[in-house]
Amino acid sequence: MGPFDLPSDAETAAVDAALLSRRSMRAFLPTPLARDTVEAILRVASKAPSGTNTQPWQVHVLMGSARQRLSDRILAIYGNSEELATHQEEYAYYPREWASPYVDRRRKVGWDLYGLLGIGKTDKARMQAQHARNYRFFDAPVGLIFSIDRIMQQGSWLDYGMFLQSVMVAARARGLHTCPQAAFTQFHRVIAEELGFTSNQMVVCGMALGYADPDAIENTLVTERAPVSEFARFITD
Repeated sequence: MGPFDLPSDAETAAVDAALLSRRSMRAFLPTPLARDTVEAILRVASKAPSGTNTQPWQVHVLMGSARQRLSDRILAIYGNSEELATHQEEYAYYPREWASPYVDRRRKVGWDLYGLLGIGKTDKARMQAQHARNYRFFDAPVGLIFSIDRIMQQGSWLDYGMFLQSVMVAARARGLHTCPQAAFTQFHRVIAEELGFTSNQMVVCGMALGYADPDAIENTLVTERAPVSEFARFITD
């Protein structure tokens, strides 16, 4: 389809299906992915828009022992409370002070996930263990770490969000799933050292990529979305 052609019903349905079936999966099969598949996803995603075509994204694809090595380093720190306290996020992903409706949505998705996993509200050890699974990329065969040049400003971070969404949608078009992960930002110093970042590179987030485990109870979680009437205003006069 050319840029000026109207999409067919089938093409519209395919795009909608990729968007509507995208969910954050938290358990993956060990089935390996070919490098060509990952490259194809990134090639399609690179068509995401960016202000004056700056294309601010940098992607570090971790597979095999490289993925395991980063996971092992982070988990060793995560299990040591004293050392863990020395690792802080480099930027504020979440607000410093929460308010409704955002805090309500955040709490609901957390308790919905823990409910599926049978984790009680006082079971801190199991909560911590579940959170630690982030650093194994939920056992996905491919872990992605995204970085950005420090000179880039807020607009480029907005552009980056469109690129991340494009990666996730392109993955769905190939029968794959993802989980975008802000959890990695706490360990930006470890990541920078392990991946050989220059001082100009800053961690944006991580992402798990692979085939979702269809038997994992946590993958049945479906988060709610507000209706269009709640967040959109149509102004005609």
